[in-house]
Amino acid sequence: MVVQKQPLWLRTFHWFNLIAFLVMVWSGLLIYWAHDAYRIGWGSWTLFKFFPTGFYKTLGLESRLAEGISWHFLFMGWFVLNGILYGAMLIRSKSYTHFLPYKGVFKDALGVALHDMKLRKEAPPKKGKFNAAQRLAYASALVMGAGLVISGVAIWKPVQAVGITQLLGGYPFARVVHFTCMLGLLGFMLIHVVQVIRDGWNTLRGMITGSTLEVSDES
Repeated sequence: MVVQKQPLWLRTFHWFNLIAFLVMVWSGLLIYWAHDAYRIGWGSWTLFKFFPTGFYKTLGLESRLAEGISWHFLFMGWFVLNGILYGAMLIRSKSYTHFLPYKGVFKDALGVALHDMKLRKEAPPKKGKFNAAQRLAYASALVMGAGLVISGVAIWKPVQAVGITQLLGGYPFARVVHFTCMLGLLGFMLIHVVQVIRDGWNTLRGMITGSTLEVSDES
């Protein structure tokens, strides 16, 4: 039988947010090309660099700074507005309660991860709509989304928003926060896609059409 799973407002904000975020990642890379500063290493020794020179050349990301800034600012407004409306609907519908951590959530999240890796026979029981790992993941995504916006303002207007910039440790560190939140959200998105693929078409169908097909227990 067909079961209604996701309301229209949730699906709309979900897909709008995905489009805005992906465009902002792409345009952010066009901007980042102009000052490719981050790496993992110590002193002059570099273990890993974000990103190799060939990365920009292969994807055609070189010498497009002005274009990147234009696209980034355009979709920044979309991303912020979508986030505000989404947050308002989460509060109005009380859906935010599904993301709130509870006592022992980290222990349960570890149990879920061990179960997914086939290292534990049974997963900890759900406490609400989502399991512990999902709660932490979705809550972290919301925090990182807010971090992207706040650090973005600090980078965009470091003088006008000097209080925010200083709160984040200054312009260079605000830029690190922005970059880290972006990588964190990308990681969340990739894991999210993998989990959806594992669950099958029915889960994706629920986020597209709002309903899923469930097997009835009735004979």
